[in-house]
Amino acid sequence: MLDRIALIVTIIGALNWGSIGLFGFDLVAWIGGGQGATLSRIVYTVVGLCGIWCISLLFRERNEVVSRD
Repeated sequence: MLDRIALIVTIIGALNWGSIGLFGFDLVAWIGGGQGATLSRIVYTVVGLCGIWCISLLFRERNEVVSRD
């Protein structure tokens, strides 16, 4: 479950970076009150930590589930 949450948060962060790159619009800063605001910094930190967590997904053994029936 933690892997999925980390992946979702990382994807949201990537979409935010995409909007910065394409449109110059930082959604987190807009919602959080600016890049230096406490809320924005917390969100940036959580996204960063989730990104670090997702690095571990690259090095794990894959256990494939064939069927849940």
